[in-house]
Amino acid sequence: MISVKMLKPYYIKADDHYVRIILAYQYFSVIINKRVYQFIPIEGKEIRINRRTRKVENVGSRFAFQKGKDIVYMTMTELISLPDFLTQLHNIVKPYYEGYEEVDQHQFENKLVIEELEKLNIKRLIDQALDEKNEEKFRELVRLL
Repeated sequence: MISVKMLKPYYIKADDHYVRIILAYQYFSVIINKRVYQFIPIEGKEIRINRRTRKVENVGSRFAFQKGKDIVYMTMTELISLPDFLTQLHNIVKPYYEGYEEVDQHQFENKLVIEELEKLNIKRLIDQALDEKNEEKFRELVRLL
């Protein structure tokens, strides 16, 4: 039986595409067969999440956990199969998704406004072509709608 005892980021780096959770000693521990193993940064040191898809990108990374002289390695794939890992991870990165969603929402709204303005402009040009009795220009503009 494996479960996550604690998952706290040492620090978090966020850019337009990813949220990177940097891990360090004593901030990440798992319980394996009722024994607590502490994370040690000898291989994988970060969890990289795509902000758009909200999926962990570095699924091939291996993380090391130590209890005394015993070292256990777990892949990211194994970790994301643990429900408590995903819950804690989601709670950590949730604020970074919210800011990203707002930006996406604004971009989406702006795009809709621009598309509507373009359609209105084409309709005005169609009216102008009708006023000028320019059938060729009229047909060309109608195809754009």
